[in-house]
Amino acid sequence: MSSTALYDVPGPRTRARHRLYGVVATVVILALLAWACYLLYDTGQFEGQKWTPFEYQGIQELLLKGLGNTLKAFAVAAVLSLVLGTVLAAGRLSWHRPVRWLSTLLVEFFRAMPVLVMIFFIYVALQAEPLTALVVGLTLYNGSVLAEVFRAGVHSVERGQHEAAYALGMRKTQVMTHVLVPQAVRAMLPTIISQLVVALKDTSLGFLITYEEFLHAGKLIASNLDYDLPFIPVVLVISPIYIGMCMLLSWFANWVGKRQRRNPKVEGEVGAAEPGTLLPGGPQQ
Repeated sequence: MSSTALYDVPGPRTRARHRLYGVVATVVILALLAWACYLLYDTGQFEGQKWTPFEYQGIQELLLKGLGNTLKAFAVAAVLSLVLGTVLAAGRLSWHRPVRWLSTLLVEFFRAMPVLVMIFFIYVALQAEPLTALVVGLTLYNGSVLAEVFRAGVHSVERGQHEAAYALGMRKTQVMTHVLVPQAVRAMLPTIISQLVVALKDTSLGFLITYEEFLHAGKLIASNLDYDLPFIPVVLVISPIYIGMCMLLSWFANWVGKRQRRNPKVEGEVGAAEPGTLLPGGPQQ
């Protein structure tokens, strides 16, 4: 068997041992799932009377309304986070020291501040509406994180790219928009989508400030029905939908990453200079 610079390719005995580990791990996971299902069955969580209310049109409409409010808050927060991240990243990349310092201060402050604290402060201290408080809190946090993603993506481009652009007489704005950002998008896009998954999950914090999102709808249903704590049937309805939305975004991020890896970067070829070739602004022959 051949080997690589990092590790030796496993032989037949090692591969057999790894297969055994995989089988044992699968059996353990299945056993845990079976045990959890047995506990749910033993405590009567699968009884028909606990699941009948979900057939009522009013409860279905309440869940759909909560899901729609969750998606609305996520969509607004996602767009504003991308805009704020772009502005803060541009500030951190600025050549003007005061602008760079101010942008760095804002990014580090909002990254360190817990999202829930910002949401409560905006909701209680500023007397904002629940949707506004939730969106602003998510925007400030995720925008500051995305600013670092954008800055790192621009810095990941080879130094010779922007040096060559400046040598051709391009201004900084032209270098950013025509040279650096288009190349950095390949590295940034999967991470951006992954951060949006975080924003989607954090919309569930809205129920703490009475925003009628999906989790708040589930809590309202459980509190008005004859359920004992914990509200297992409601959790079994709410959780898969949340997990499904997050997995869909994660799958999209992975798909984008694989697609970017399959597509090689477009590399321009520069032909050799021939006699009489002129540069813009150069002396005429």
